[in-house]
Amino acid sequence: MRVKYLFTLTKIYMYNILDRKILLIDDEIELLKLMETVLKKEGFRRISKATNGTDGIKACKMENPDIVVLDVMMPDIDGFDVCKHIREFSFVPVIFLSAKSDDVDKILALGLGADDYVTKPFS
Repeated sequence: MRVKYLFTLTKIYMYNILDRKILLIDDEIELLKLMETVLKKEGFRRISKATNGTDGIKACKMENPDIVVLDVMMPDIDGFDVCKHIREFSFVPVIFLSAKSDDVDKILALGLGADDYVTKPFS
């Protein structure tokens, strides 16, 4: 009986994680498609995408995601400014995903309120 109870709790926990809202903000369309495909393959169902900073900020306000994956280099507003704007209205976890690998960029992102900084390419 105890094993069945633990299995049920695990199933509920995994369901709750997979039902979380993820917002991907990146101007590289192919990378957005790849990340969405991988996340869906892992069971995540609620994935939103924005291809520039302005749309990303709007999506974050409207959809109230549980996590944001954010690129630094975008054509309209860079990811650092997007993170600053998001922090004005939300404490959602923000993970930077960027080709910029300098320590200065990582420190700046974390100083602006990012929760992590991952460099491209990633595996």
